[in-house]
Amino acid sequence: MVDAARARKLADRIQQIVAEMLERRIKDPRLGFITVTDTRITADLREATVFYTVFGSEAERADSAAALESAKGIIRSEVGRQTGVRFTPTLTFKHDPLPDSARQLDDLINAARARDAEVARKAENASYAGEADPYKKPEEGLEAAGDDQA
Repeated sequence: MVDAARARKLADRIQQIVAEMLERRIKDPRLGFITVTDTRITADLREATVFYTVFGSEAERADSAAALESAKGIIRSEVGRQTGVRFTPTLTFKHDPLPDSARQLDDLINAARARDAEVARKAENASYAGEADPYKKPEEGLEAAGDDQA
């Protein structure tokens, strides 16, 4: 097993190399607007998972996934050359669902804010059904009598 800090450094370096390769060297027309979001590597440094997002439709996402699979060998060779590790990790590309989840959460939060604003608007002119303070207060005469007994 390898030190966790070394594995994290290697994962960060792999992420940089892959992003640079996608930006400058891979010229596949199927490759869409890709952002490498994260890279995770196993403790034995044998397998690396590269997470990415694609700006566009499902068809563009599928085309980009196919382009990444076809360029996997070239990218792995460059990772091995630039990192200098004894065994170059195998690369697996996975679409990162995090931005989609974040967008969905933003939509839910905005809907909740709109409902809260509507409730606040309706409550502006509302009045209490009973008294403003519905809790019973102890009578003043009973408090004094209770203090004498103690």
